[in-house]
Amino acid sequence: MILEMKVPSPGESITEVEIAQWLVEDGDYVEKDQAIAEVDSDKATLELPAEVSGTITLKAEEGDAVAVGQVVCLIDTDGQPKEGAASAAPEKTEEAPKAEVAATPESTTYATGTASPAAKKILEEKGIAAADIKGTGRDGRVTKQDAVAAVPAMGTPPVHGVRDTSTKKMSLLRRKVAERLVSAKNETAMLTTFNEANMSPIFALRNQYKEQFKEKHGVGLGFMSFFTKAVVRALQEFPDVNSMIDGDHQIKFDYCDISVAVSGPKGLMVPVVRNAEMLSFRGVEAEIKRLAIRAREGQITVDEMTGGTFTISNGGVFGSMLSTPIINPPQSGILGMHNIIERPIAVEGKVEIHPMMYLALSYDHRIIDGKESVGFLVAVKEALENPIELLMNNDPKKALEL
Repeated sequence: MILEMKVPSPGESITEVEIAQWLVEDGDYVEKDQAIAEVDSDKATLELPAEVSGTITLKAEEGDAVAVGQVVCLIDTDGQPKEGAASAAPEKTEEAPKAEVAATPESTTYATGTASPAAKKILEEKGIAAADIKGTGRDGRVTKQDAVAAVPAMGTPPVHGVRDTSTKKMSLLRRKVAERLVSAKNETAMLTTFNEANMSPIFALRNQYKEQFKEKHGVGLGFMSFFTKAVVRALQEFPDVNSMIDGDHQIKFDYCDISVAVSGPKGLMVPVVRNAEMLSFRGVEAEIKRLAIRAREGQITVDEMTGGTFTISNGGVFGSMLSTPIINPPQSGILGMHNIIERPIAVEGKVEIHPMMYLALSYDHRIIDGKESVGFLVAVKEALENPIELLMNNDPKKALEL
């Protein structure tokens, strides 16, 4: 029986995907639920599993844009695994030494300067011996490009290095990210305000409790839980930042779904921590770890990356000291975290060295005024610099569930 495999719907509003990579070849035998392809939507990269076992016939090429519901391959359920593949390997191994010895003189000559016909003609015109050229082709063969780049010992100036270029089509996900970034710049009145936070209190808390926290909960006590809790507190104090524009209306959210920018194999992904206002420090750390692992392994779903109300981006993990993050539409604000660096600051009239972090809030000025944006960022700063009182209700052990 021949089964037609169609592109399933990755999520609401997605009508087209792109074949990013076939994980099998035409004519291969595949097992049921085996991943046979990676497909890109405009939101995520997903694996396409085989619906049945059998011999596969591909009906689309890598890079093809295919509609949801379109047939991309056929699977013949009467097909059988190819026999003899396993037994062929030992025979090849036994004969390999003999073949290798016989081919050694010829392959040495080939690798040390044999030119392709086109390259040979060019080298003869230039008066250059093929043996004097370091080939970049297979097994060291001198290619036409090597011959063109070669120059006589005297005459024209030497060309330094290979001047290759390469071109590849951007994935559907990357193209959509690019489109959304340009849209955010062109369609919002984006402005960025800055502040800095003294991270000494959080450093002290982490040094004191991180071992107990990890031992009890199985996750590390990182900075993201403090930032998420600080952002939630600030969003509740300044609800305009936790809103979006819909035509002529402003939509305010009474919940905090925090998008967290993470780096995945296909580029930047932004999974969402749902109802962060209801999560404890342990809950935030566990959820961020779960989402980050799924993003890195390419298992993140469209639903897990949509619907956020505010974004936190941590460029500091890559060494960024200061940046102006771009809003993630249709959200109205994004907080950028940066590298923590020890710097001298004035504390009660004295110069002291503390771990400092620059904070950047980019916001849509159409819906958020300067008063709200600055007040929001100050509220985040205050919570980070006084976490025991403002985030832990003066009881760190209870807040950390120790």
